[in-house]
Amino acid sequence: MSGTPQELGQGLKPRHVTMLSLAGAIGAGLFVGSATAIDLAGPAVILAYIAAAGLVVLVMRMLGEMATANPDSGSFSTYADRAIGHWAGFSIGWLYWWFWVLVIPVEATAAAAILHSWFGAVPLWVFALLVTIALTATNLFSVKNYGEFEYWFALLKVAAIIAFIAIGALAFVGVFGTDHAGPSNLWDHGGFVPNGWGAVPAALLTTMFSFMGTEIVTIAAAESANPAGQIRKATNSVIFRLGLFYIVSIFLIICIVPWNDPTLLADGSFLATLNVLNIPGAKFMVDFVVLVAVASCMNSSLYTASRMMFSLARRGDAPKVFSALHVNGVPVPAVLLSTTIGFLAVIGNYVMPDRLFTTLLATSGAVALLVYLSIAVSQLVTRNNLKGEAPGGLVKMWAFPYLTWLVIIAIPAVLLYMAIWSDMKTELWSTAILTAVVVATGVYIDRKRKRKADAPSVTGTDQKTATVLVND
Repeated sequence: MSGTPQELGQGLKPRHVTMLSLAGAIGAGLFVGSATAIDLAGPAVILAYIAAAGLVVLVMRMLGEMATANPDSGSFSTYADRAIGHWAGFSIGWLYWWFWVLVIPVEATAAAAILHSWFGAVPLWVFALLVTIALTATNLFSVKNYGEFEYWFALLKVAAIIAFIAIGALAFVGVFGTDHAGPSNLWDHGGFVPNGWGAVPAALLTTMFSFMGTEIVTIAAAESANPAGQIRKATNSVIFRLGLFYIVSIFLIICIVPWNDPTLLADGSFLATLNVLNIPGAKFMVDFVVLVAVASCMNSSLYTASRMMFSLARRGDAPKVFSALHVNGVPVPAVLLSTTIGFLAVIGNYVMPDRLFTTLLATSGAVALLVYLSIAVSQLVTRNNLKGEAPGGLVKMWAFPYLTWLVIIAIPAVLLYMAIWSDMKTELWSTAILTAVVVATGVYIDRKRKRKADAPSVTGTDQKTATVLVND
């Protein structure tokens, strides 16, 4: 079709990308899941959040250096392909796609649970189906639609967190009474590290996965008019975003609510805090914000998975059909594939939640760390190939190569902790098995390509000689 575009559309406006960069990592993990990290480490959880945020800031700096020099919808998968080898780009691209495809059923189920609590007569699976269909539609029509929905989702999330921080700050200075004022809860209930220092790295694992999604802006920016400039803004503001939305919020929560208060795990950290302060209508407000957060995360999951599949197909690492673009510049086959796999997992979650779905979900448990490690290694190799010079983008990695090496050493250390001491051994080994299969496939395809490229071509006189030999 002559009217079919050859490249992705550029329908994302600066405000879309800006808001996506502000709220890309804000999901239900902050509003609800942070209670698990607090329960693990007590007030010392703040150290886990600072360490995880620091790691993500460094990774985003390295990714920003490569992405501003060469914006690409495949982002770090493409950079790994060029810097480490084809097998690496193949492997990290497929693993990342798998991660986000499995986020779809998790978020769909969470959204369905909230809607079911409001409209109990409708079965959970119907809500999950309706949410999945609605957000698939936003991704199918145009990238502008995705950007517009995500803009408003993100705006609501940011507004909710700022409002929460404002309420928390008022409580901290005593406006809601002296019972919840000041930092005394940081040490009054068993000390700052009530569960021992070993609990801090355990909480680090939980917090680390909450930050997954920060990197999406480098994928989305490729569909904007000024990708390098948008990535630079997102990279430069990442410290402020993570510091404000995560670290300040968690600090206020552990100051206002005792870390061992059972309502934290029962209600989630944000709702427990608002209930302690007797804020009217807290449950509905938090449920609404969490619904927006999971819808946003699901929207981005579909978008990110489809763009990674499109990039893989363009590079010959996935069936060619998934590189096809609709007239609106949307990779429709890639969107539909990601939706279909995600919805099959939704069904699996209801039919066999303790077997099939739990097993599938475990395979993505350490993918975030593998993605971050691939970014660090790619940046190191890219710089070394350029004899230490940055590749010419708008972002430069700090203190190269020392901070890059710090990340490369830190991530295997976290993986080692997962393998030996943490309660996430199942997730690690499940991810390890999946990774081994994907890497082996990538190495096989890479070698097959090289053999094909090295094979002598039969043309001209050689072709005639070969014909004679065959005839004889």
